[in-house]
Amino acid sequence: MESAMSKTILITGASSGIGAGMAREFAQKGYNLAICARRLERLEQLKQELESTYQIRVIAKILDVTQYDQVFQVFREFKAEFGTIDRIIVNAGIGDGRRIGKGNFAINKATVETNFISALAQCEAAVEIFREQNAGHLVMISSMSAIRGMPKHLTAYGASKAGVAHLAEGIRAELIDTPIKVTTIFPGYIRTEINEGAKKLPFEVDEKTGSKLLVKAIEKQPVKAYVPEWPWFPLSLAMKVLPLKLVNKLG
Repeated sequence: MESAMSKTILITGASSGIGAGMAREFAQKGYNLAICARRLERLEQLKQELESTYQIRVIAKILDVTQYDQVFQVFREFKAEFGTIDRIIVNAGIGDGRRIGKGNFAINKATVETNFISALAQCEAAVEIFREQNAGHLVMISSMSAIRGMPKHLTAYGASKAGVAHLAEGIRAELIDTPIKVTTIFPGYIRTEINEGAKKLPFEVDEKTGSKLLVKAIEKQPVKAYVPEWPWFPLSLAMKVLPLKLVNKLG
């Protein structure tokens, strides 16, 4: 992207965590923002904060990504109001999940539906806009837990994020000869509201650091990026070949 000025980024799941963190970082760079999530009050606070701090335009809309028709409707409304959407970040998701076979099918099903089926709906709506514009940058937020099958609470979650990464690659293959770019981001452990009660995780970074590094990676429009690059890029290579017993220790 030649300049942030007058460029617009749509971010789902923008009311908290890395969604809100990325919105703040992109606002600082001068992008206009289309922010959506389930909690409108949070979004309105964020909109007020960003518009009063930076010379940008922010539109906030309520969106539950599991309401698939709503995904298409909200994305189209953003497109109509801004005229062009230059980048769409498929970020909305939940970090829930339980051990398999322990009677928690409903929780695991909700995790997979929110993280994968909803991501598919967002991709369909995003790529529809980008095809019409013949331009755009689709960014998919996957996870380091997508690299290999993970144990305990990460099994269904990691599988859903592996699905997201595969979906992104398929879309990239489809659009390879077009001006539309597709980026898959594999974040490592970023401490946010979603996991604030969890034990300290290996190589974790705080929300502000994580968001800054995510935006830095996204701006380069890579095919894929591991964030933070150190140690997660070398670890991603190791995770693909290490025995499962060793990979388990990262979970």
